[in-house]
Amino acid sequence: MRSIVIPVYRNAANVEALVDTLVALDRDFGGGTEAVFVVDGSPDDSYLRLRSLLPASGLEAQLLLLSRNFGSFSAIRAGLAAARGDSFAVMAADQQEPPELIESFFEVLGSGEYDVVVGRRRGRGDPLPGRLLSSAFWALYRRFVQPEVPLGGVDVFALNRRARDQIVELREHNSSIVGLLFWIGFRRAEIPYQRRARTAGKSAWTLKKRTAYLMDSVFSFSDLPIKVLFRIGVLGLLFSLGFGALVLGARLFGLIGVPGYAATVLLVTFFGALNCFGLGIIGGYIWRTFENTKGRPNYIVASHVTFGRDEEGDGHGHG
Repeated sequence: MRSIVIPVYRNAANVEALVDTLVALDRDFGGGTEAVFVVDGSPDDSYLRLRSLLPASGLEAQLLLLSRNFGSFSAIRAGLAAARGDSFAVMAADQQEPPELIESFFEVLGSGEYDVVVGRRRGRGDPLPGRLLSSAFWALYRRFVQPEVPLGGVDVFALNRRARDQIVELREHNSSIVGLLFWIGFRRAEIPYQRRARTAGKSAWTLKKRTAYLMDSVFSFSDLPIKVLFRIGVLGLLFSLGFGALVLGARLFGLIGVPGYAATVLLVTFFGALNCFGLGIIGGYIWRTFENTKGRPNYIVASHVTFGRDEEGDGHGHG
């Protein structure tokens, strides 16, 4: 059986079309497809719409409602953990990725030659500022953190049971599931596709979430910020020694009569800011270490309903 995991957040406007797409995919596959919807504490009525539509859809499906918004990566983890298939694909609820891509994912996994398949964007129908920021981020990420990540990043992917089990077992907090996908290794394949423009609803991928994703992606998989800070510190120390020697020499030769107020202020300001910047970077790593020592779950399932195979079972859980 194939499982398709769909995290849902602020996607009420897309729900009906999403269910229709999954019904069509199941028909194209000739059955044997399970849809796993994970509503990530969405403030709209996405959950109620899905609960209403799924019984009559004929889909074999699971509907999970998380107790609050834990983030898309935690929602994907919850869906992967609950999924019952032998191969698994992650699909975006806004359907900006073409459904044919999901078919290609399962076809490649079915060959038995690969464990992980990722979608590689050849282009995207997003606004220009978003495209530029995304391109810059992924170019820097590939250069300094994980060179294996495709240019343009990864939004959707598929994996077999062996790779799925490894991802589910990695319970670290404030991390990136895309980064983990490349960290675990295994045999990977890439499928190019053109990302489509959003047809309904508004993206929940805010600047705040983008910034958090940037920090999690870098701090969880690289010590680059600490290396950069160390090098800046060394350069600052050399500059301070050189500047101090220059000032001392000038003072000894009588070139400076009154201590330089401006120079003092500039030096104190520069190194004070550098110190705060360094503490912020180190604090980011310490905070993530602290979060992972708490042992709290990545998500809490408030409701778990199944359709099709078990005809409406309801449960609760966490992971």
